[in-house]
Amino acid sequence: MSSPLAFIRNLGISAHIDSGKTTLSERILFYSGRIHKMNEVKGDGDGATMDFMDLEKERGITITSAATQVKWKEREGRGDFTINLIDTPGHVDFTVEVERSLRVLDGAVLVLCAVGGVQSQSLTVDRQMKRYGIPRIAFINKMDRTGADSAKVIKQIKEKLGIVPLPIQLPMGSGAQFEGIIDLIKMRALYFEGKQGETVRSEPIPEDYADAAQAARTEMLENLSMFDDNLMTALLEEAQIDELEIHRLIREATLAREIVPVMLGTAFKNKGVQELIDAVCRYLPSPEDRQIKATDLVATRKAKDAGESGDEAIKKVDLTTETDKPLVAMAFKTVVEAFGQLTYTRIYQGTLKKGETYLNSRMDKSTRIGRLLRMHADDREDIDSAGPGDIIAVVGVDCASGDTFCGGDVSYALESIYVPEPVIRLSIQPAQRDGADKLGKALERFRREDPTFRVMSDPETNETIIAGMGQLHLEIYVERIKREYKCDTIVGEPKVAYRETPTKQVEFNFKHKKQTGGSGQYAHIVGVLSPLGEDATETFLFENEVTQGRIPKDFIPPVEYGMGRALVKGPLSECEVVGVRVQLQDGSYHDVDSSQMSFEVAGFNCMRETLQKAGMALLEPIMKLEVETPDEYTGSLTGHLSSKRGVITGTDTRGNVTVINAEVPLASMFDYANELRSMTQGKAGFSMEFSRYKQVPRSIQEEVVERRAREKKERAAS
Repeated sequence: MSSPLAFIRNLGISAHIDSGKTTLSERILFYSGRIHKMNEVKGDGDGATMDFMDLEKERGITITSAATQVKWKEREGRGDFTINLIDTPGHVDFTVEVERSLRVLDGAVLVLCAVGGVQSQSLTVDRQMKRYGIPRIAFINKMDRTGADSAKVIKQIKEKLGIVPLPIQLPMGSGAQFEGIIDLIKMRALYFEGKQGETVRSEPIPEDYADAAQAARTEMLENLSMFDDNLMTALLEEAQIDELEIHRLIREATLAREIVPVMLGTAFKNKGVQELIDAVCRYLPSPEDRQIKATDLVATRKAKDAGESGDEAIKKVDLTTETDKPLVAMAFKTVVEAFGQLTYTRIYQGTLKKGETYLNSRMDKSTRIGRLLRMHADDREDIDSAGPGDIIAVVGVDCASGDTFCGGDVSYALESIYVPEPVIRLSIQPAQRDGADKLGKALERFRREDPTFRVMSDPETNETIIAGMGQLHLEIYVERIKREYKCDTIVGEPKVAYRETPTKQVEFNFKHKKQTGGSGQYAHIVGVLSPLGEDATETFLFENEVTQGRIPKDFIPPVEYGMGRALVKGPLSECEVVGVRVQLQDGSYHDVDSSQMSFEVAGFNCMRETLQKAGMALLEPIMKLEVETPDEYTGSLTGHLSSKRGVITGTDTRGNVTVINAEVPLASMFDYANELRSMTQGKAGFSMEFSRYKQVPRSIQEEVVERRAREKKERAAS
């Protein structure tokens, strides 16, 4: 008999912007009986259930991920399933919402537009799914749109995403002629009838599609046989293949992430959604199917104390889905509300109970859980406890995204959430003097909620600077400050988050000597600073090569700390310095005058002096751009992008629409939306996401440095 956990699915719905994720979520809620009226994302109605913020309803986009739970009676009679569903944003500026949702989910549906196919954000979402090892089903949506071509999208899945698609359905028609789908496992034609597609009618396959369906089924089985010898033998012997056996093989290959089942339909026209929910229950993992490891912090500390280093010192433990084991849960999203912080939490092991006290392993601090909630978008219900596989919310707990809560006497840490670096910044101040307090509260709240939203202060200008993933990201927060905190603000021009990096190796031999009344300060460090290169992932790599106790061990970490402090502002234009490798090779100390403070000061001043000689270069964020335009504008748009220092990486034709892919410096793209609109009479659209940092051409670098120096002078004068 299956355990109750076998009937739980933790599911995320992710896609490129405007692929129909939220519409699909709305259909899942309706067909499962969670809601009794379907709302649309765009329109004059109430807006989609999962887009509950006013800004989301107005703009017709998802800004924050929303969680809910639905029950689904699997129509083959295998049982009643519980699906914890998270609808995530498609816009790249809110990518951290997708990132932290996928971190705690067990399976996902990757929604692809039948016309647009695999688009830029589809690639990002796929990369995020691979990062966390998430099995997924691909759903080709919008089969009712003119130009829909499922075969082309399947080919793109294989070529662009580098995964093995396994189509288990075939469309009957496309665009306005899209009638229904053929199930290649049952070999039946399915039609979706009733006012809202609630009635699924199964019929024999029409003669027009019989040959195509047979060929598609044979191809499906042949692809599947690559993962199972028995199926290959059965195909060679032309034996009858059991339907349940096909389902079992698809599930196994999906869980192993060897294949991605591909389904299709149109959420807006209510076709194909029930079959997708059945497939989620049938093929995607339950909490029991996922192997989750945590770091045992106590064992790791002991290993490091015993002299172990690197990966060997990090002691991992396997978590189980047993309810009576010590609790292990992860806080993956925080929202600050009037009555306290709401913390979305995924439970991996043990039971979380209201009124109990648990350890926050990052803070090494005990926390009492006062109130537990089951969320349904912005509605909530109180519960007393939650077990393995549950996704719930905790009220009034002080913690951050990525924190691990533990019960019993264990201290474990789950792998944290990947947070991309912000690429754009702007200054912000209250329009009225009495708004400073409101602005401060708003910025502190949003900083806590969103790890990609940074708040900092410029010590020279006393300006408050906010940084984020793009213009829309910061625009939304400025609008939320106005609406939710009744605080009008004045924002400066968006600025690119440039970085500085060394381009040549420099040896250093630095002495810090200071003699005042009483004991003096003495520190001497010798070594080499070298560039890591613009493709390096490390910001600062410090290597201790000092031998024979030339510098005592206690003084090495202060040198590293001091050097790291000096990387906050570089010598070119006071941008963050990255890509630095330091090898500390030698030095000397004084028995009386040397201290940790003197070596920290030496590290700081040595780094500042050495960077001046290291041939510093500016790095700028390069954006990956995808423009969809009618054919007649292609030439002028590619020329326009070239004038912005853009590099065209490819073009693709979809009917009478051309898709231009390019890489362009962010500095050139601030008014691109308006420029594109005027060049194409509003007929073209674009999406943009961060790609990488790249060295700025020397002539542009000089311009940027001069401009920054001029701005600094003007600020000082005023």
